[in-house]
Amino acid sequence: MIDLTLNNGVTLPTLGLGVFQSAPEETAQAVAEALRIGYRHIDTAAAYRNEREVGEGLRRSGVDRDEVFLETKVWVSDFGYDQTLHAFEKAAGKLGVDTLDLLILHQPAPTRFETTIAAYRALESLLADGRVRAIGVSNFMPHHLERLLAETDVVPAVNQVELHPYFTQRAVQEADAAHGILTQAWSPIGGITFYPGWGDGKRSVLEDPTIAEIADAHGKTPAQVMLRWGIQQGRSVIPKSTNPARIAENFDVFDFELTGEHLARIDALDTGVRGGPDPDQPRDAFFDVVIDEA
Repeated sequence: MIDLTLNNGVTLPTLGLGVFQSAPEETAQAVAEALRIGYRHIDTAAAYRNEREVGEGLRRSGVDRDEVFLETKVWVSDFGYDQTLHAFEKAAGKLGVDTLDLLILHQPAPTRFETTIAAYRALESLLADGRVRAIGVSNFMPHHLERLLAETDVVPAVNQVELHPYFTQRAVQEADAAHGILTQAWSPIGGITFYPGWGDGKRSVLEDPTIAEIADAHGKTPAQVMLRWGIQQGRSVIPKSTNPARIAENFDVFDFELTGEHLARIDALDTGVRGGPDPDQPRDAFFDVVIDEA
């Protein structure tokens, strides 16, 4: 396992288990299995509604809390200073922990950015109080980052964004790097290109012939090649699976290395087409979502 060092000196394992769209009844077992295999980094979110099960999986695994990097996200309906302080209490209560390793804002909420700023200031307070070890954001584009940095004091440690070979978000990566922010990839194996319910007419990056050719050359799977691509380029990657075989496969990416040519060929697959929601698209319904109490 490779560790990455955040801009405040905290380290996190580059590879983590994501639990987006993992059914609550499957999440605890997936987390326990991942920790048994060797994962030490779990990513969840209040809006995934499986934080309790992540905590149960951690307890079931028998792995010490101090050995696991836990991150979760505050949903937009809990943005605001006092609301976000309470969102931390809800998340920590569901996870069954006293502190969080990373707490991030799930969306920029550009139409109500004043609440985003207030929420981030709450994260700064939690950081200062030692309740969280690092703070960050998710789905922030460069212009969102500039607005945030202009009105807050602590530079985010992480920006978690959609990032896979068909959508590399080069401008976001460059903006993150310029500010010392770690880019963390959600959908790092392009799940957003093949998950059901995300629109029609998409090409699955898992079936891309270039990636298949590179995978064959290394005796690896397309998913493993995409994870290795992200890791070698210095990103944190959090692939999602509840299948024990896939969880193990995704972890088996530290025994090979892609050449510079292979990395460049994968970079060249970028279509510039986003698979998931546009962070600048107003979605008032997001603010109607009620996050349960702990």
